[in-house]
Amino acid sequence: MTLLTRTHAGLYCARGGFTIDPMRAVGNAIVTHAHSDHARSGSAAYWAAAEGEAFLRHRLGAELPLTPVAYGEAWQMGDTVVSLHPAGHVRGAAQVRIACDGEVWVVTGDYKRRSDRTCTPFEPIRCDVLISEATFALPVYRWPETEAVVEAIHQWWQQCRARGRNAVLFTYALGKAQRVLSELARHTDETVYVHGAVAPLTDLYRAEGVEMVPTERVPTGKGAPRLKGELIIAPPSAARSPWMKRLTPCEEAFASGWMQIRGNRRRRGYDRGFVLSDHIDWNDLLDTIADCRPRRVLLTHGDTRAAVRYLTESGVDAADLNDALPLVAHPERDA
Repeated sequence: MTLLTRTHAGLYCARGGFTIDPMRAVGNAIVTHAHSDHARSGSAAYWAAAEGEAFLRHRLGAELPLTPVAYGEAWQMGDTVVSLHPAGHVRGAAQVRIACDGEVWVVTGDYKRRSDRTCTPFEPIRCDVLISEATFALPVYRWPETEAVVEAIHQWWQQCRARGRNAVLFTYALGKAQRVLSELARHTDETVYVHGAVAPLTDLYRAEGVEMVPTERVPTGKGAPRLKGELIIAPPSAARSPWMKRLTPCEEAFASGWMQIRGNRRRRGYDRGFVLSDHIDWNDLLDTIADCRPRRVLLTHGDTRAAVRYLTESGVDAADLNDALPLVAHPERDA
């Protein structure tokens, strides 16, 4: 049985009448998390994890027709029973479990298994078919411990301060920025300055009881004081923008799994790169497959060739999602 099909609008479940992380407006949307490449406006009805409700409403509007669902709570959609389970990617991120006629499919969405004090940890789910992200599905990607990375960020900040420079750390505004701010609380109670795109999301995390270092928005406007020797967290889009002029002299760093490859840091022009990802690494992918024990694995998002070959040679029925599920018409979009 094929519970999900691949369409231009996203993964569609005909037996349940819903689309997962739709790229276009549909009738029923199940959204795994609030990042903009997964959560889009315009659908008639939404379901998502209750832990992520505030972030989805911030991104898509307070009047979003959203049904928040507790992790593990099952509900009927058509012929299927659906439940959401922690993905550990960012706060409110969920895996989608779909059961129908005795078969279980799980769509992980984006997920991670490393420590993160800001969200509910990843939960492996036994299933027949596992659709897993594979953003970093190469053996070269093996993450260091989070605590060690954030300690290195704190040390870099102090080194920049000693040189009379600001330390500007680029991270994604939702999830990773708050993860860094939470982990920094192990090392300091000093204020960290944040970009305007980071500030409201950080406030939402804090309102839900997540402990972080104190934060303030970077001062802006005519006559605003200039910062010196401070740590500033900003989204990657702020790099090389006019906004950066107020922070000079400064050093720039990027916190990302892509920093595992030193050439990426040099090509992007950062002074430092910190290996910190909100996705699984190679070992995490293998551990997840071992824990979930699916009879089939479909991989998506990234270069899946090495992982598919390794899994196949290890006796796992594995394939790239695009190869396994041919593209078909979405009944609501392409009729």
